[in-house]
Amino acid sequence: MLGIKRTASQGMRKTIWKIALSCCVAVLLAGCSSSATPLDKLKTQLSSAPEYSIILDDMREEGTFISSHFHQYRVAQGKKSWTTDWLQVPKSVYRANENFLGMTLASKTPDGENNVPHPAGYGYVGNSRYGQWQTNNSGTSFWAFYGQYAFMSSMFGMGRGSIFRNDYNSYERSRSQRRPYYGPTGKEHGTRGTVTQQRKPSFFERRRSREVAKRQRFGQKFNNRLGRSSVPVRSRGFGFGK
Repeated sequence: MLGIKRTASQGMRKTIWKIALSCCVAVLLAGCSSSATPLDKLKTQLSSAPEYSIILDDMREEGTFISSHFHQYRVAQGKKSWTTDWLQVPKSVYRANENFLGMTLASKTPDGENNVPHPAGYGYVGNSRYGQWQTNNSGTSFWAFYGQYAFMSSMFGMGRGSIFRNDYNSYERSRSQRRPYYGPTGKEHGTRGTVTQQRKPSFFERRRSREVAKRQRFGQKFNNRLGRSSVPVRSRGFGFGK
């Protein structure tokens, strides 16, 4: 009888251990899925699509003492383009991408994926599916999309004849080295780029306003501290007794 009870007890312990192990696995899997960023989720949603571009269309910070960070993406698929709502991202993700405003963070063509940040539309340049290299009157080679893909020039803000062969070669070198590409001089695209500053005035106005408000709060805090430390001290007179 005692042996039967002992066997039953051991079986119960094994069952409890199995349940506990299953719960741990479930928690770990839930943690992994919740750690996926909005960009990761977009790429998963688009995994079956033959081509796409996910562009960091806008960014913003909110909050005074505890900041919240948001991304807004523009997704281009063929002739269609749509913009996401504001999506909250971890601070680490925001900081990791804060130099890439207006750039493609992830793209896919029939030739494969490209997850190295680059100017919007560059993923289609140099691909004979979409266009060809032509030569202008000065003998300089430039990229031209085929008629059915001419919409890409306006969709990605790429003027006809604005991407030259030397520029594309520099982009290809950066991509092969997995380095973000900011343009021929390194100052055209991205958050600090001259092109981006012209195309995204609302972002820079919003950032300036936030910086001004931050300086004002700092100045007010400094004045308040200065006021508290400037407590008047009453002097005592020392007289001599008669």
